[in-house]
Amino acid sequence: MMEVTGGCYCGAVRYEATGDFLAKGMCFCRECRHISGGGANVLLGMPAAGFEYVKGEPSHFTRDDFEGSVTREFCGKCGTHLLTRSPRMEGAVLIKVGSLDDQDVYGMPAMAVYCCEKKDYHVVPEGVASFDKFPTR
Repeated sequence: MMEVTGGCYCGAVRYEATGDFLAKGMCFCRECRHISGGGANVLLGMPAAGFEYVKGEPSHFTRDDFEGSVTREFCGKCGTHLLTRSPRMEGAVLIKVGSLDDQDVYGMPAMAVYCCEKKDYHVVPEGVASFDKFPTR
């Protein structure tokens, strides 16, 4: 059981999360590259039941132009992306590793997804399982 804390760049929004890590990954899909500024979206999956905002409230964005769109939560003041809620992973929050107070708890990703969309300048660390799309169970 892990406990992690984090928040946005300006400090207006803070969170705490408790539970076992459900996923550690990086995503290279176009949507993730768009919100990350061009790099991979590096994320830590944790149980939604153990996640709570302890200061401030995030802004939310969900695309309404296609089915199965994720909801992204971010600071409305400084714009820091905090997490994603995906219909593919109900019961989980996908915390942006850059928002963690202690990014060392992440270690290394276990998988890289949407590698079919990565660019030549993107690097998947050696030994990390890579998938063209999102793996099915």
